[in-house]
Order: sequence, then structure tokens, then C-alpha cells
Amino acid sequence: MYRKSDAGEHVMKSATIPPLRVTPELREAVESVLRENESLSAFVESSLVKQIEFRKTQNEFISRGLAAKKQSEESGSYLNKAESLAALDAILEKYDSSK
Repeated sequence: MYRKSDAGEHVMKSATIPPLRVTPELREAVESVLRENESLSAFVESSLVKQIEFRKTQNEFISRGLAAKKQSEESGSYLNKAESLAALDAILEKYDSSK
């Protein structure tokens, strides 16, 4: 069940992604969740874009964590486990009370 898109997108494609071999079960699963007028290609492209954004965000998160670790090591200023949890609890309390 392949659904062809009539979305009218006029974006010039300049590159391709290598063909992807999948099991018949995976292809069937993908096709079962396609939305009306959504093609398999559009689904795959959307999935790639979302995964790229996720990985960029993940890499930025890791970079910030490593930078914070380095800063703590250089300054010698650390919070112990109890202090960290207390700070997080305070943030949660503030968030809950603002609702």
C-alpha cells in the first residue's frame, strides 16, 4: 500500500540517499502508519530530518555537560549529590507553584 503525495511541493531535489533494504515486515509497518497523501519517500525524508535534529540536540547537550564538568574541575567547585537533588527539587517546586 504505497501512498503517492499530491502535496504540491515544488522543492528541487539535488541529491539522493542510498537505497535502503528493509525486511518486508518493516516496510509493511511503515506503510501502515503513512498519513493520507504521504509517500514512503516523504516519510523517510521526514524521519531523517527529525533524527538529524535529535542528534544535533544530543551533541549540544553532551558538549554543555562536558564544558560544565571542565569548568567545575578548573574551579574546584562541585555540588554533592544532596545539593544537586535539593537544587532540582527547588526548580520543580517553583515550576509546580507557577501552575
